[in-house]
Amino acid sequence: MEISAESPSAEIIHERHERIAARLRACAADAGHDPARLRIVAITKTWPIQVARAAFDAGLTLLGESRVQEAEPKVAALPDAEWHFVGRLQSNKVRRAVRAFAVIHSVDSLDLLRRIDATAADEAAAPRLLLQVGLTGSPTTGGLGPEAVLAAEMLAGLTGLKAARVIGLMTIAAIGAHAEEARATFATLRELRDRLQEACGIPLPELSMGMSADAEAAAAEGATLVRIGTALFGPRA
Repeated sequence: MEISAESPSAEIIHERHERIAARLRACAADAGHDPARLRIVAITKTWPIQVARAAFDAGLTLLGESRVQEAEPKVAALPDAEWHFVGRLQSNKVRRAVRAFAVIHSVDSLDLLRRIDATAADEAAAPRLLLQVGLTGSPTTGGLGPEAVLAAEMLAGLTGLKAARVIGLMTIAAIGAHAEEARATFATLRELRDRLQEACGIPLPELSMGMSADAEAAAAEGATLVRIGTALFGPRA
């Protein structure tokens, strides 16, 4: 796929999105997963507001950012988009994140889960959350260990939420992983989600996994939210 270094138009973004979505849904269907459940979160981080607006005008309503401060003016400019936070969330940015984002993908501790829930109750908000799980052994990908996800304290935390709601799990494959390695990581997340869902009795329909480089592997393992930036907008400066 040719990608220009210039800011893409809504027409170009729409064409790229349609092509990527068709390919990913075919991967999902070939592997026995429901392709209709797969959605692309367009990652607009580092791109200016006009690119986020072009993506929205192209029909991409799920937009993702990784820094609260950078996202806030884009959220204000495009309040009808569904904004997803995909970066590491610092505790001192929780209130601003709860105000700005409908979905937070990167809940990487029980303490952060509780802090988001308390803040959401205070803000009369109802954010949807995903627990970020580290499966590669690399500190750069972050996340809870699988044993922490299934721990009794976490199960109690999930069932005791007052305002926020956990809807699934998220992970990041190892940077530069080949397709088989990435797919094994994503299969592990899906299996962990199934175990957690059974243990806590709460529906966890979402699996946030896969980016531009490993999206096909994620789709083949049942991803429902795939985080795509470069393949939609081009390389970042």
